[in-house]
Amino acid sequence: MAVSYMTEDGYNKLLAEIHYLETVKRPEISARIAEARDKGDLSENAEYDAAKEAQGIMEAKLAQLKSLLSNARLIDESRVQTDEVQILNKVKIKNIKNNAVMTYTLVSDSEANLKEGKIAVSTPIAKGLMGKKVGDKVDIQVPSGIMSFEILEISI
Repeated sequence: MAVSYMTEDGYNKLLAEIHYLETVKRPEISARIAEARDKGDLSENAEYDAAKEAQGIMEAKLAQLKSLLSNARLIDESRVQTDEVQILNKVKIKNIKNNAVMTYTLVSDSEANLKEGKIAVSTPIAKGLMGKKVGDKVDIQVPSGIMSFEILEISI
């Protein structure tokens, strides 16, 4: 797995989710399995099958999160610059075609949340903005075609 860069906040959220899965969800699912097992014949026990499936899904997610954590590298937020677009920058851009103005914060894949205006640096728009400066116009290939943006502002 590749190195995953993240903020301290993102790292702490990941730790909290792992802790929750290990200390709350795992015991809950184990209790459901034990309860279903106590009901007798496991060959036709839908509750048991569902609990075992939930356990498998939860353990896979836990393994994925632990892998992400083991490959995480914290970004020193005090060293983030605003002379050109980079991870952790808040970038205000204008769609040249329709003049719509949007602001996105470029974050690691694990911290992306479009509702919060956080897009992953691996997305086409973020990749197209990386390394550009205020005033630059960029054409970015997105699934629906090519979009043109002007970078209005770079901040932290």
